[in-house]
Amino acid sequence: MIVPQFCDVATVDLYTALLTGDSSLTANPENGELRRVAVSSVVGNAPSVLGAERGGVRVAEAGGTLCYPPRSPHARALRTGRSVVPQPGPDPLLRSTLVVPLVARDQVLGLVQLSRAIGSEPFDAREVAIAEELVARAAVCVDNARLYRREHERALILQRSLLPPGNPAASGLEIARRYLPSNNNTEVGGDWFDVIPLPGSRTALVIGDVMGRGLRAAVAMGQLRTAVRTLAMLDLDPEEVLSALDEIARGLGNDDAEPDRSGAEVYLATCVYAVYDAVKQRCTFANAGHLPPVLLVPGQRARMLDVPPGLPLGVGGEPFEEVTVDLPEGAVLGLYTDGLVESRKHQLDEGLNAFRTALTNGSDRLEELCDQVLEELNPHHGEDDIALLMAKVHALPMGSVGDWRLPPEPTSVARAREAACGWLLERGLDELVDTSELLVSELVTNALRHGRGEIRLRLLRDRTMVCEVWDDAYAQPRQRRAQETDEGGRGLQLVSLLAERWGSRRTPKGKIVWFELAL
Repeated sequence: MIVPQFCDVATVDLYTALLTGDSSLTANPENGELRRVAVSSVVGNAPSVLGAERGGVRVAEAGGTLCYPPRSPHARALRTGRSVVPQPGPDPLLRSTLVVPLVARDQVLGLVQLSRAIGSEPFDAREVAIAEELVARAAVCVDNARLYRREHERALILQRSLLPPGNPAASGLEIARRYLPSNNNTEVGGDWFDVIPLPGSRTALVIGDVMGRGLRAAVAMGQLRTAVRTLAMLDLDPEEVLSALDEIARGLGNDDAEPDRSGAEVYLATCVYAVYDAVKQRCTFANAGHLPPVLLVPGQRARMLDVPPGLPLGVGGEPFEEVTVDLPEGAVLGLYTDGLVESRKHQLDEGLNAFRTALTNGSDRLEELCDQVLEELNPHHGEDDIALLMAKVHALPMGSVGDWRLPPEPTSVARAREAACGWLLERGLDELVDTSELLVSELVTNALRHGRGEIRLRLLRDRTMVCEVWDDAYAQPRQRRAQETDEGGRGLQLVSLLAERWGSRRTPKGKIVWFELAL
């Protein structure tokens, strides 16, 4: 802009600390290291303005670093934050030079050198004022870029901290996941995914996308992800989880609304919530406006699952539907965000077809399959973040489940103890026998006392040993503190003290009370 209209030679130097993201530029400004970020000249090599000597090498090109001598006009401009018009140097090509510091919010960010060659008029007072105004505007832009970068880095840290590290462990599933940020360096997206272990060898798989970009989208994503984990711990059905999330998303928009305002900022998000049961090899899905999951069954072509799309979170007004699908051994389930299959260069249908083709023709190894999918679809990527969560089904080992039906009579307590102890001894879990015998007795006794119908006892050997007792009573058990004179009420206290974890969840015909013991 200024060469050659305003001057014949111009350079821009910024503090290296500013370019590396250091919040404090330098303790001694006039002696701080600078990096040359821009050079423009119409007079060829003009040594006296293009650089200073550093180790016998003249630093003139953009990208080089330099330090100005403490008594030089450049160091004085950096120290005082005021323009300096030095005396003409020994360079015969240059007649007049002006050194203007880049100052924003009372902080010196660097300096700009402007020079005119022999044959041009020297800088007068009016032209000095023009140069200072121009450099001041440029300094504001540089400072804004620094602030935007800092906000972007904070949002990126927030977003990365909310994504699960590594590949989480899941019962009966091999998990692989990928997250690729967009090429937009100024904003972050609201994509997220999660893998949440649930009692009874079950796993919740979640993927979502908050509409919009920037720090607010990242914060909203964090709030929704935290809410999903909390709701998952309550062991709600997938449709109930999405209904509760919908209320939370609408509440996020109302938080910023004034009482007399007719409209508030709306937070919209799409989400798929799925619960996989490793014992039944069955997965239940609910969808809130997200792209449908993809299923690859060995020997077949990958296909989109017919899960009702539903409305995005934050819209409200419509219930969500559930779909249950049986997953055979070796099946691969793919959850993803729209950045993987949609871009300005191709339509959504084309991206979905390319995704299915990549899955169908991909490797049998899940990690390699993830890389192949991204390699096939990534050439058109860049406009949006990509989140990809894939799960491969592995059946539980033979003999890892014990299941018994017991009649509603007092002798069932002893039968339950005998069955549990025998099952544990057969699998070499002798150290768990005494504790399990006591806790099974407590849970079956409670089922007899509070229920009426058939009792079911199930033991699962996975990463832990899980015991589940089913009955037909809907009232959830609550642990209470028994008084010294009470003759009962200590059963759940024993369970809480001796088990790693315990809890209860509803079933269509009653409830399940469970506990876990470490192997």
